[in-house]
Amino acid sequence: MIDHSHLCFDSDIGSQKPESIINTSTKCPFCDHNDLEEIIEQRGKMILVKNKYPVLKDAFQTVLIETDECYSELSTYSKKHLYALIRFGVEKWLEMKSSGDYQSAIFYKNHGPLSGGTIRHPHMQIVGLKYIDIQKNLKGDFFEGFTINKMPGIELNISTKPKVGFFEFNVVMDSLAHIDRMADYIQIMAHYALNHFHRRCSSYNLFFYQLENKIITKIMPRFVTSPIFIGYSIPHVSSRTHDVVKEVQSLYF
Repeated sequence: MIDHSHLCFDSDIGSQKPESIINTSTKCPFCDHNDLEEIIEQRGKMILVKNKYPVLKDAFQTVLIETDECYSELSTYSKKHLYALIRFGVEKWLEMKSSGDYQSAIFYKNHGPLSGGTIRHPHMQIVGLKYIDIQKNLKGDFFEGFTINKMPGIELNISTKPKVGFFEFNVVMDSLAHIDRMADYIQIMAHYALNHFHRRCSSYNLFFYQLENKIITKIMPRFVTSPIFIGYSIPHVSSRTHDVVKEVQSLYF
């Protein structure tokens, strides 16, 4: 029996990818739209394309190019563009999930040198996994936490049982009716991570989930990962969690 608990990364394809985060002189593959191959859909400045470097085997990889401005960033987008982007991405992710072609579909964003990304130009990724069911690894308590802000049908919190640690922020939404508010919360926490964190933070990830009829986004500021987590899979919770709740509330709400 084949074990489908791990994704296979094609290192030969990976070695061909440009790395404009580390090497800023590298030509950005997303800036020249004439060079883009296999465009799936375009909405204004946003373009969904098939990934030119499909490093994951048994997967269908797409890239959502967020804007034509290479050095912009999600925390600075206008509300109009922010809402359109999150709506576009969630729509295409849910379409892939419901297609029946994949065991799972994942939707995520890398930003910064510690995020696992290689290309500076703002983009997200939507990936269909043929054999791996990510739902098996999800637990409801990953997304529970102390409330930062709450409105009917949607909540922003900080994890009390994070997947990795130390600080993970969750937006938990009951229905798509609240998607613009979800976008607001995502932008706020991206801005907080890059501008107000008590430790210098240059990187973050966004991860989208669907669990128990809820749509959830996890905003994870990225630092060097703890060796205790790497070696023993023991997540960390910070003693400053309550301080961060108060700080975010005072800055943004």
